[in-house]
Amino acid sequence: MKKPFVIFYFLIIYALAELLWWGILLIKAKPASVGMIGGELSVFLFILLVGAVHLHKSINKERQLHQRQKNFLLSVTHELKSPLASIKLFLQTIQKRDLNREQRINFIDKCLQDIERLDDLVENMLLAAKIDNEIYTFPKEKFNFSLLVDSVVNRLQINKCDGKEQTINAEIEPQVEVTGDKFALTSVVNNLIENAVKYSPPCEAVNVKLFRKDGTVHFTVADNGIGIADEEKLHIFDKFYRVGNEDTRNTKGTGLGLFIVKQVLDK
Repeated sequence: MKKPFVIFYFLIIYALAELLWWGILLIKAKPASVGMIGGELSVFLFILLVGAVHLHKSINKERQLHQRQKNFLLSVTHELKSPLASIKLFLQTIQKRDLNREQRINFIDKCLQDIERLDDLVENMLLAAKIDNEIYTFPKEKFNFSLLVDSVVNRLQINKCDGKEQTINAEIEPQVEVTGDKFALTSVVNNLIENAVKYSPPCEAVNVKLFRKDGTVHFTVADNGIGIADEEKLHIFDKFYRVGNEDTRNTKGTGLGLFIVKQVLDK
């Protein structure tokens, strides 16, 4: 992506040089019209520079999007490959070895967890694509938000972690009802809690709260994880954006989670 910038700057410098050269020639040919020529030259230079700044921003934005899409493809490949390899290994073990009932149930449970992970990934990608193409209608209905949050917490809960009973501490007020898109809001809750667990140190507690206050529903997710640098915070809701790059990043993800969260809540 460096070549377009080289060509862009070369053309700008060439255009500026041409404008200045023709300006000098005109002034020499018509010394009495120095003011008019200077004024018109200034207008041309101003328009050229404003256009150059906007074009530079557009090229730079396109370059960043291209890099994010490249990172997205790399991360999706890893996100798909890892659970598929795990499922294959568990199923081959069940097929080739004489396991007792408890071992088989344990392996099947692990397979189901990996399948849920794949299902979340596919749902995120489909929802993000529909939102981005403006073909998702956000159908709204009244439903029990407490049950939704409790269900997601139970699914993402990590038990028996270094002697602790749980990793996600949930305080969920019962019978909290909202009117909204249940499918999309499930994705919001899932992405926020999963991000908190993902970017926290192993076995570090994540606090989830759902409550009503002054007629408003409050849903909070708090962790003691690595945090986000101030300069990164403006970009975390951009599609495909992830802090760092795929060569140095150890956490799993596609850069779609917070994009979906913002788009859904804006609606």
